[in-house]
Amino acid sequence: MLYSLHVKNLALIKEQEIEFTDGLNILTGETGAGKSVVIGSVNLALGGKADASLIRTGEEYALVELVFGQLSPLQKELLEEMDIILEEDGTLLLQRKISPKRSISKVSGENVTARQLKDISNILINIHGQNDHQELLHKKKHKEILDGYCMDDLGGLFDVLGTSYGRLKSIEKELEDTDMDENSRKREQELLQFETDEITAAAVTCGEDEELEGRYRKMVNSRKISEAVGVAEQLLSGGGGNESASDMTGRAVRELSSVLSYDPELENLHAQISDIDNLLSDFNHALSGYMSGLEFDAQEFNEVEERLNLINHLKDKYGQSIELIGKALSEKEERLNALNDLAAYRSKLKSEYDRTRKEALLTCQKISGIRKRGALELAEKLKKALVDLNFLDVRFEIAVREDEEKISESGYDDVEFMISTNPGEELRPLNQIASGGELSRIMLALKTVVADKDDISTLIFDEIDTGISGKTAWKVSEKLGELAASHQIICITHLPQIAAMADTHFMIEKGLVEGRTVTDIHALDEDASIRELARLLGDNEVSEAALSNALEMRKKALASKKG
Repeated sequence: MLYSLHVKNLALIKEQEIEFTDGLNILTGETGAGKSVVIGSVNLALGGKADASLIRTGEEYALVELVFGQLSPLQKELLEEMDIILEEDGTLLLQRKISPKRSISKVSGENVTARQLKDISNILINIHGQNDHQELLHKKKHKEILDGYCMDDLGGLFDVLGTSYGRLKSIEKELEDTDMDENSRKREQELLQFETDEITAAAVTCGEDEELEGRYRKMVNSRKISEAVGVAEQLLSGGGGNESASDMTGRAVRELSSVLSYDPELENLHAQISDIDNLLSDFNHALSGYMSGLEFDAQEFNEVEERLNLINHLKDKYGQSIELIGKALSEKEERLNALNDLAAYRSKLKSEYDRTRKEALLTCQKISGIRKRGALELAEKLKKALVDLNFLDVRFEIAVREDEEKISESGYDDVEFMISTNPGEELRPLNQIASGGELSRIMLALKTVVADKDDISTLIFDEIDTGISGKTAWKVSEKLGELAASHQIICITHLPQIAAMADTHFMIEKGLVEGRTVTDIHALDEDASIRELARLLGDNEVSEAALSNALEMRKKALASKKG
């Protein structure tokens, strides 16, 4: 759940801290008081588009922080897969700092990208605004909703279908690529034959390029190597006429040997210098052997250079490594074999296409069957939820139409919500009938029905009361109360019927502080909540009649929640 929202220097907010609770959190206030800033703040913290104009005038930056807690095991597992670490108390802190030139997002103190932040937000919270209601007008959303409801049964089948569909598209492309006339076939054959001959004739082997490059580098730098090795040899063996390191260590060994009998402690020192003398002797022999191997002739150098040039030429044409050159050879040989007997190859491809398509259709059929069963079940539940939301004579169906010519990774079904809201009317597509108020109720009904399948515990509703009033508003209020029994709900509303159902009621007000407009957000106690209900029922002059009506409304809401 969302524990708290902290906002600083954003729009009309100087600094505010809102601590949310379980159940139904209601936010009310006058039009223009800043209710949209609250939802906007949450969206910003979750990766929404940041605009420097949102920074409060005169301030250097704006800051939004969200604290989440009581995460489910699945949420913790998904966050762990993203390498997101919770605080010691099990909470998760999301921060967004907006400055004129850039914005920085952090989760648990670590910087995250906008994409990561979006993935994290999808795990933690759902925000439903008017735009989300409008998505219900698109059939693509209908299939998404139905598949989400049936996902426990569909998941594995989508993986199977994805494999078949991918192979189908690959075969289709290959058939398209081999659909050519005789002249085109011959031209490609000649080119492929030349390329395969070129690679085969080179007979490159794995690791050959690295071995040649090492030899070439040694030859090119042989003069520098020879000079350095020569100097080392002179210093160690005395080749320059001066006393060498070997001479000096040998002399040290002899000097210590002559006095060993006088002090046993000298034996350890004598052993150490003897080891050094032996090592120097071995090193001199190795250095001498290395110097003798430095000599090479010009022919060897030319052969190495030419071989390297050939390999680099092949890399430029066929791949930047010998492994990729080998892969290119295999692909070209396979293609050449196909072109040598094109008719047989295409016949084989068509047979494989037919077999793969049958497999895909069989999986599509299984997916369609699950969808149809799920559609009946979901439609029945939605119809009941819609009746609860004052769709008294509603008929609702989810049409699942098969089309074998439209196979995709998600099957071959076309899914569409069909509704009739008045007696005697035929079922028609949702986008031809539903108004804004009806769409908001349908969305609420959906969230209620799928609540048990949704692991996200926090839901935010903005404009859920669009286009409704009276009895319908009470029905929506009761449904929100029902949903709040298992989820944390944060809802902005202007309707007293919905506000009366609050478990926690927040007031959003706009006022003047030191000559500047400031938005203030604070929790209301029971008496203050009743007065706010009275204001929503009437006008700014709260009358005794309005207070009495508000009190009755609150009692009715509490009785509904108990029931």
